[in-house]
Amino acid sequence: MELKVCHLYPELLNLYGDTGNIAALRFIGGKMGFRVSVERMTLGDRRSFGGYDIIFIGGGQDSEQRLIAPEIKAFRGAELRAAVSDGVTVLGICGGYQLLGHYYETLGGEKLEFSGAVDFYSKAFPKRAVGTLRFKCLPESGGAEVTGFENHSGRTFLGEGISPLGTVVEGVGNNGCGGEGVRFLNAFGTYSHGPLLPNNPDFCRTVLMTALKRKGLH
Repeated sequence: MELKVCHLYPELLNLYGDTGNIAALRFIGGKMGFRVSVERMTLGDRRSFGGYDIIFIGGGQDSEQRLIAPEIKAFRGAELRAAVSDGVTVLGICGGYQLLGHYYETLGGEKLEFSGAVDFYSKAFPKRAVGTLRFKCLPESGGAEVTGFENHSGRTFLGEGISPLGTVVEGVGNNGCGGEGVRFLNAFGTYSHGPLLPNNPDFCRTVLMTALKRKGLH
């Protein structure tokens, strides 16, 4: 058995131990009895997401997001929307999480248009959220408590009917109102890094299980 992972924009979105997240997918997948193969997809790559079971998008700053935004608008956003709608497992962390929404508005009022694969948007606030981030996943996302670190000026506002990934135990999360991250179909987004998956193997297994179930392997 094999799951294929697309590591999207690894040359730009790689600030928060994201190679550790990829290593965790491989290691924990192996412990669960299947192989995880990973292919990198860099800026300008015109390959489609067809054939991938998981799309992983790591963290980055406004400058990297600004570089990526034109490609998201031109074609990659439509592919992300189609992948999410088709039930492909997607995990976005910090900047990668924001790419799944409609846009990110900088402090200067510039709107970086993103994929709109999930109904939310993000805006920069003057005060950064920095420190320990702990949250408890909602039951549909496994119910595990996730521990990590947050460092973001963005605040994320979910659309009507869109569920957070979990409820904040410590930290700011999406916008200080008690929710952290997003879960929509098999798409996951979170501000937690440090890296996320090696520190939270139960959550890693939850992510992997969504891809396995979609393939009919569990």
